[in-house]
Amino acid sequence: MRVDKSMLSDLIDERLPRDTVRAIQSSFKDPARFDTYIELLQERVTWTDRIILPFGEHLYVVVKPDGRRIVKCDCGHEFCEVEQNWKLEALINVRDTEEQLLEVFPRMMQGDPRWSQIREYLCPGCMTQLEVEAVPPGYPVVHDFVPDIDGFYQEWLRRPVPTAS
Repeated sequence: MRVDKSMLSDLIDERLPRDTVRAIQSSFKDPARFDTYIELLQERVTWTDRIILPFGEHLYVVVKPDGRRIVKCDCGHEFCEVEQNWKLEALINVRDTEEQLLEVFPRMMQGDPRWSQIREYLCPGCMTQLEVEAVPPGYPVVHDFVPDIDGFYQEWLRRPVPTAS
């Protein structure tokens, strides 16, 4: 299946039918698709730092002029270097009472606040909700992963990691 920039844009904006999304996900990935995707993401932000990897919804790994790789939000807020846990620099709303849990769950499905809490991670720059975790009270902030950017570019894409533009 040929996936052009327009189709990728519709995919990002959730405007494609489910069967088309499934076909895109399961079809052969042409080598140019990643570059087209990065180009599309870059066009959608107002800042000029070069995106080298999408990091989640509204989050990117960018390369700074000094070579540092940092996590950055759509709005331009810079969190930290990619090896660190960006969540530690986010605003965190913790839902840990029955009343707070009932704001997002129907009664009898909200869980017991003595056993679980919901953590909502928000960008300090634009207040976009970036991630949600359901964890036991007192559980440390989860550090999801550190991407192997060098390995991805060198071993998968067979080229060097881009530098700052």
